[in-house]
Amino acid sequence: MLRIAIAAIALTTFFSASAMAAGDPEAGQSKASVCAACHGMDGNSQVAQWPKIAGQHEGYLARQTRMVRDQQRDVPQMYPIVMNLSDQDIADISAWYASQTVKPGVADEALVEQGRALYHGGNPESGVPSCMSCHGPTGSGIPGAGYPMLHGQHATYTADRLRRYRDGQTNGDDDPNSKVMVGVAENLIDAEIEAVASYIEGLHRAED
Repeated sequence: MLRIAIAAIALTTFFSASAMAAGDPEAGQSKASVCAACHGMDGNSQVAQWPKIAGQHEGYLARQTRMVRDQQRDVPQMYPIVMNLSDQDIADISAWYASQTVKPGVADEALVEQGRALYHGGNPESGVPSCMSCHGPTGSGIPGAGYPMLHGQHATYTADRLRRYRDGQTNGDDDPNSKVMVGVAENLIDAEIEAVASYIEGLHRAED
């Protein structure tokens, strides 16, 4: 098993984050107890089917949670948990999880080279773009553009999401980035999905 460390590169974006309530991480810590069963109190889910959300961009977490609450994104397991949360509750919980540190994962050494090639260079022959172009060389994402952090994410979860995108599933009409992902994933084959998902799990910034 392998962890892949890459020195962080500063990325500049001209996108502005969407307006939202300011989150209070201290208030969010107690409110996050409703999320802990699946995601853990520190956001490092112990179950590979549920995503790690520690260190994820605050705005991304808040927007996705609001979409589930407002039934714009279909996550049946999550809706009953968030249906009664206020915008302030969501902002506070998102601030708490964003303030946590994602625990590095490990990649399958047998898949690293294929995963690295796909992540950083895509597959020109099949028209698959690189993951790096939106999520950055270290998988840190671009907060202002709404591109989430990926590094350290469970390979099982990432692979499931990529297969869903490949099948044409989006996060709803109000999430244009997920529509972009449908186009990104449509030409991925299963072996590529497994390889890049494993690589992402082992990816982390050099200082992590």
